[in-house]
Amino acid sequence: MAEASRHDAWQAGDSYEAYMGRWSRQVAPQFLNWLAAPANLDWLEVGCGTGALSAAIVAQCRPRSLIAIDPSEGFIAKAKAKAKAKAKAKAKANVSDKCAEFRVGDAQSLALEDASQDMVVSALVLNFIPDKQKALAEMKRVARPGAIVGFYVWDYPGGGIEFMRAFWNAATALDPKALDLTEGRRFPFCTGDQLTAMAEEAGMASVECRMIEVATVFADFEDYWRPFTLGTRPAPGYCTSLDPGAQQRLKVRLQDTLPRQADGSIHLKARAWAIKALVP
Repeated sequence: MAEASRHDAWQAGDSYEAYMGRWSRQVAPQFLNWLAAPANLDWLEVGCGTGALSAAIVAQCRPRSLIAIDPSEGFIAKAKAKAKAKAKAKAKANVSDKCAEFRVGDAQSLALEDASQDMVVSALVLNFIPDKQKALAEMKRVARPGAIVGFYVWDYPGGGIEFMRAFWNAATALDPKALDLTEGRRFPFCTGDQLTAMAEEAGMASVECRMIEVATVFADFEDYWRPFTLGTRPAPGYCTSLDPGAQQRLKVRLQDTLPRQADGSIHLKARAWAIKALVP
């Protein structure tokens, strides 16, 4: 297995939630506000992860149906568990139980009929799909004429995820070979211009691009550091691969370089690029 691929662990739903899921939930509502979809539509979410965008779709958009797919059984299990927990927490039946369905599936070969969906969306996953144009073609295939296809990814090339950029800056200062694992090096196409071009190449019309930025506030250094020790995604995967001494040196370097507020909290930002397009 290639070194970069070895660090892309996609089964540990709880670990991903601690590392990125909590920030994904902040981007999702802004993305959906921008799409401005009416109620009672049939939605497909490609690459649902632990269900951050799925939950926002149900809460904000009142879909008639939502099919959410992901290749990871662990992520699908986490998304289902979260949906059930929300249902139990409410006195009345939760609409997510009625309209949302979570399935293990492949973005490059969607098990859905042609022209069957009104909205096709994807959050923070396109860069991890081996054949991106095939995935976009599949998203277009299952969308009805006039449907919206929308997706977003983190601004990796621009260093848009500041907590991740700080980690890799510290890691590469200690180990220059870590540079090859950085998301900016691995996903150079995650820019507004290149994502727009990809959507147009897939045959989509009226392509629009928007930047979405959210705050990533960590209560203290341990809140920042702990997710990197859980082994999901490239940075935590790299961190957990280090021997104890190297990991401690990395931790100390981060402690010395991260900006702190008076109360010890760490205030950073995360930026994503979003695309919205119409299916002719």
